[in-house]
Amino acid sequence: KVDYDVCSNYGNWLYSAGIGNDPRDNRKFNMIKQGLDYDGNGDYVRLWVPELQGIKGADIHTPWALSSAALSQAGVTLGETYPRPVVTAPEWSRHIPQRPGGSPHPRGKRGPAQHKDRGIDFYFSRKKDA
Repeated sequence: KVDYDVCSNYGNWLYSAGIGNDPRDNRKFNMIKQGLDYDGNGDYVRLWVPELQGIKGADIHTPWALSSAALSQAGVTLGETYPRPVVTAPEWSRHIPQRPGGSPHPRGKRGPAQHKDRGIDFYFSRKKDA
């Protein structure tokens, strides 16, 4: 394994499982945000999840949010060729912007979410709706 670092990997797995020492209340690992930030075009997902290879761009991170036509064109049938989500966390919705017709915006064309207007107080404040 190229990136093998026992301490780092073990710590990251515990952190993403919600276990560990984090001073922030209600801390959750947001898979959608991480995917958009670090795999904006979905290449890594496409490499390891061949069932989703037909989905273009960052839409690969949220296949359940695509229209039936888009899924059909990509050769994906939720519940058959790819599982439906077990849960959809409310926090994910802000990373799946809506298009005028009600379907999500292809975030990969705009790039990952940017938080330029958020100062350090945002990350350490107790208010979670900022």
